[in-house]
Parts: sequence; C-alpha cells; structure tokens
Amino acid sequence: MSFYTRKWVRPEDLNGNGTLFGGSLLRWIDEEAVVYAVIQLGNTRVVTKYVSEIEFLASARQGDLIEIGLQAVDFGRTSLTMRAEARNMITRRSILTIERIVFVGLDEQGDPTPHGYTHITYQRDRFPGIAG
Repeated sequence: MSFYTRKWVRPEDLNGNGTLFGGSLLRWIDEEAVVYAVIQLGNTRVVTKYVSEIEFLASARQGDLIEIGLQAVDFGRTSLTMRAEARNMITRRSILTIERIVFVGLDEQGDPTPHGYTHITYQRDRFPGIAG
C-alpha cells in the first residue's frame, strides 16, 4: 500500500473528547480515494458506490500527523475497488482500515460507463486531457 497524503490533526478536527473526529478522517480518505479513482479510471465523473465496514483501531490527538494509504484491489467493468488505511505517521500505528471502497465511473448522462482497464497505473497517462 502506498501512503501519499498526509494530514495534520488541528483543533477543528477534534471531537468532544479531544481526539480526532471520525468524520474528519473519513472525509480525508474519501477525498484521497476519489482523486485516485479519477486517475485510475481516466474519468472525472466518478461516484462512491460502496464502503465496507470501517474499523477504527486507534485514535489521534491534536498535533498528530496522519497518513492515508490506498491500494487498488480489483477492476470491474465500470468500477474500481480499493482498500484504505490511515495510520499515525510517526508511530506507524494503524488508526483505521476500510477493506473495500468501490467507485464507479459515469458517462455524461450519469450512467455507469465501461473503462476498459484491468490494472493500476503509476503514471498519469489515464488522467483526462493529458496525453500519455
């Protein structure tokens, strides 16, 4: 799994217990996952179709540095399935895991559209509007 995005836990990210609000962490993961899906599917029209069980393993406090990792695990005809993990950047302790997040590429009418890919890319060759 690759960890590219890093977030600094700030006061506005905390819940009433003084720890990282789960909604903030899930927002960060969804933002990172949609960018990853756009690049992998070569389509700026993608939507979250499914999120499996979310397992919170630990918490984070103000000032902690969090890193978010994503890994493509399967391509469907119109979809991409990935796994997500958030961990403390310093201790490497997992904070949260999501086994399956599914994104679907849509056409201009909002219907699922085939993408034709079977493997992940590490280049931006699929990004719409960029010549490979």
